[in-house]
Amino acid sequence: MSLPVVVLGGGAAGMMAALSAREAGAAVTLLEPNEKLGRKLYITGKGRCNLTNNTTPQGVLEHVPRNGRFLYSAVTRFPPGAVMAYFEELGVPLKTERGGRVFPCSDRAADVIDALFFALKRRGVTLLHRRAERLVLERGRVIGVTAGGETLPAGAVVVATGGLSYPATGSTGDGYWLAEQAGHTIVPPRPSLVPLEEAGDTCAQMQGLSLRNVTLTLKNQKKKAVFQEQGELLFTHFGLSGPLVLSASAHANWAKETYTAVIDLKPALEEAKLEARILRDIAQAPNKAFHNFLEGLLPRKMVPVMAQRVEIPPDLPVNALTRGQRRHLVEAMKAFSVPIAGTRPIKEAIITAGGVKTGEVDPGTMMSKKVAGLFFAGEVLDVDGYTGGFNLQIAWCTGRAAGQGAARYIEEDGT
Repeated sequence: MSLPVVVLGGGAAGMMAALSAREAGAAVTLLEPNEKLGRKLYITGKGRCNLTNNTTPQGVLEHVPRNGRFLYSAVTRFPPGAVMAYFEELGVPLKTERGGRVFPCSDRAADVIDALFFALKRRGVTLLHRRAERLVLERGRVIGVTAGGETLPAGAVVVATGGLSYPATGSTGDGYWLAEQAGHTIVPPRPSLVPLEEAGDTCAQMQGLSLRNVTLTLKNQKKKAVFQEQGELLFTHFGLSGPLVLSASAHANWAKETYTAVIDLKPALEEAKLEARILRDIAQAPNKAFHNFLEGLLPRKMVPVMAQRVEIPPDLPVNALTRGQRRHLVEAMKAFSVPIAGTRPIKEAIITAGGVKTGEVDPGTMMSKKVAGLFFAGEVLDVDGYTGGFNLQIAWCTGRAAGQGAARYIEEDGT
């Protein structure tokens, strides 16, 4: 009887790898140190589980800023449409929302996890609640895993242990040192899809204020825009967060450049139309104090910050505003700038950028080019996407490729 595929990690990529290897005819053992599988899935999409994006394979690759070409084979063979069909066959009805984001109709991440868990049980995957300690290597191939002080023989091993984001869910970086043990290069892990810290205290003065339908532009020190999108953001005690900010963070090279976040508070109005509106409002209430006037244009929490930014006395009657002051106000509303000091710590990131160097992994099978029978899937690889379901799509398609590749390897190897 053939030795099993041993899958390390019971997250999205690991569960998909285990199911795919089992469906391909291999015996499978899944190792997960947490009591429950898929703990990180519980918090994705604010607990709703944005499990993919309803787009084409090319659409996925356009939302992968690093090493997208590495994913071409995996995402072409298991594209979003196939992922959606797979989950609906497991009994999870799906819906597509704004931006192609796909969620379970129930809006419950638990339904996705339960579907995967019961599929694993039905298909006879052995589940062990243990942490992998070492790979057992012999003559350039993997022959087992040490876990809980015991050596588990393996015909193939899939490392799907995640990255370093959200360590409370079990993402502790184990896969990196296991890969290093096998001779792999690890691209230094760094946070991606992460809130940004301000160089100053402007945001702290507006803590808790959420802005919708604003345009965020992230500019480098050469004033070149590296990201621009309309949506929602949040001011916090440390800086900026919210969907727009998380997306912007993935576009930046924090090791080499500094950035400024520029917020257009009125993207629907060109500067000339915004100034015309301000003049119209002044004509309707010429004696109104400037700070009261601003409450008609901005959220209340932003009023004192804006008054300070444009250096206009809060009690000044608006009919006393000079043309230059009005112009300064328009410019500040169309380009409210926040200098960025850097990102929040990696433990607060949604995903980890960096990981196992993709050039050392076969993109068709996810097998190591250094150690036979060793496969990688998911966030442990140096590949990550933007928000909108793309990172789970990466997990599903690399997990599928790794599971199928591992089963095929055992079959061909005869172990």
